[in-house]
Amino acid sequence: MATAPIHMPELVRATGVRQVRLICGVILFSYVVSHFLNHALGNVSVDAMEVGVYYHTAFWQFLPVAIVFYTAALTHMGLGIYALYQRRQFRWRTIEPLQLVLGLSIPALVMAHVIGVRLGQTLYGHQKLYPQELYLFFVASNRIWTMTILLIIAWVHGCIGIYFWLRLKPFFTRAAPYLLAAAVLIPTLALLGVYQGGRSVVVEADDGEWRTHNLTRRQVGTVAEANTLDRITGGLTIGYVGLLGLALAARGVRAWRERRGGMIALSYGNGKTVRVPKGLSVLEASLRHNVPHASVCGGRARCSTCRIRIIGDHGALPEPSQREAFVLTRVGTTDPSIRLACQLRPTSDLSFFQLFTSHTLSATASTPARIGQERYLVSLFVDMRGSTQLAEKRLPFDTVFIVNRFLGAVSQAVVENGGQPNQFVGDGMLALFGLSADPQAACRQALKAAAGIATHIDELNELLSHDLRQPIRFGIGIHGGEVIIGDIGYRDHIVFTALGDAVNVAARLQDMTKTLACEAIVSEEVRRTAGLADDALPQQEVAIRGRDEPMAVRVVADARELSALVEGSARVAA
Repeated sequence: MATAPIHMPELVRATGVRQVRLICGVILFSYVVSHFLNHALGNVSVDAMEVGVYYHTAFWQFLPVAIVFYTAALTHMGLGIYALYQRRQFRWRTIEPLQLVLGLSIPALVMAHVIGVRLGQTLYGHQKLYPQELYLFFVASNRIWTMTILLIIAWVHGCIGIYFWLRLKPFFTRAAPYLLAAAVLIPTLALLGVYQGGRSVVVEADDGEWRTHNLTRRQVGTVAEANTLDRITGGLTIGYVGLLGLALAARGVRAWRERRGGMIALSYGNGKTVRVPKGLSVLEASLRHNVPHASVCGGRARCSTCRIRIIGDHGALPEPSQREAFVLTRVGTTDPSIRLACQLRPTSDLSFFQLFTSHTLSATASTPARIGQERYLVSLFVDMRGSTQLAEKRLPFDTVFIVNRFLGAVSQAVVENGGQPNQFVGDGMLALFGLSADPQAACRQALKAAAGIATHIDELNELLSHDLRQPIRFGIGIHGGEVIIGDIGYRDHIVFTALGDAVNVAARLQDMTKTLACEAIVSEEVRRTAGLADDALPQQEVAIRGRDEPMAVRVVADARELSALVEGSARVAA
């Protein structure tokens, strides 16, 4: 589905410290994956590891790539230290402080390896490759355990970051099993490769000729050079630990200044008031005092569910950051009294109320409520035509019986084709496709369901022919796109449904079947994603309420023909 291009000012507003840290982390994780795959070649032979490391270093030491890589490494480390200072609340989830601790430990663990290999090459021309490093790890010292711990920590830290990044993406549910398989297999093969390579080197190291060719001064350096590199490693490690200590000291100074600066009162608009130091965000204050507060993204300004409305004067509040302003603009909020609780750090007493109530449990089940997941779904709206006239000439219970038979026939077609009946509104229904299928399969399922609806309604008309003056008619609208799915409602009236522009468009396309005198209208997005031929259905431009530009749709006079079109496109694709 085509999306509007993001202009540079909007892109800048959307970019914050978290986004920079994410980009740097992805670059570093790419390096880690490349390095781990190189280690895995040790399951073949040490020679294979040497061939692999040639291409690995050729890419990562290419000057433009090296500049990007080392810049990302330094930036990521600096932002990690800044996160240690900035983070006021460590009660979001156990996994988040774990990720921070693992990330902060990596520079200290990797320092000796980087200095020994990279700086040794730069200062003394050392050419330490796998034979030399494996010899040092397995024979000359017992550093293999330190390196093993480093590999595990780096991998776990990177996987947690990738999980936080991708978990809200629409494809994550489908991709999760494959990502999990990769997350387990890659480090396992890498550690086995290092072990197998180390065993080979231990055996070969007993050969004096092997030592002569692989432990030369040019390859491993002299004792004096090694001592110099060790002193540099020790100095940098002490410096890094000093930076961590400085960040912790700065946290203490900040806490002291906040206590001296006084406390402020936050009133939640429901009689609940808490007192917190100045500088805490509203969301952090809620967590500190165990006040339920909605926040799907965990306080990262990636959603707007923590929004609050300020009661009274909001002129003295700090200006929204670029990231907060971007999120509020994206959700169409221009009211200056509405702010993100995770970003607003008030400096004086504040009264507000939450726009979204935090539900911890669904009212109809004992499982956590499903909120805020973004997915690509196909929405199918179907409506019964002439139900008003039907009700005028029948007893109410007879009308309800016929409408229920209609909805039953529609639901049967939806379920038979992999969809889920979702909402029933009078004599109409919303069905969702793609909850457990990829976009192409979801589009094809929806089209076949439309054909199935027509077939089932034919059967229903024949069954009720003795009681119907005219056959039951219907209209169907089908459109696909990104929507938000979750539990919506209040207390005992919570339902699982989808919200978004794609759902609204499907409903309006269904309504247009009346004026265009057809049984179904399919959006061009669904036709293209399903893989139907461009000339399979007649195209038309229609105006959609709420959209500035007309929308291309496909008009279906007889919904029964959709099944043959889908099967034909599937055979062509095969």
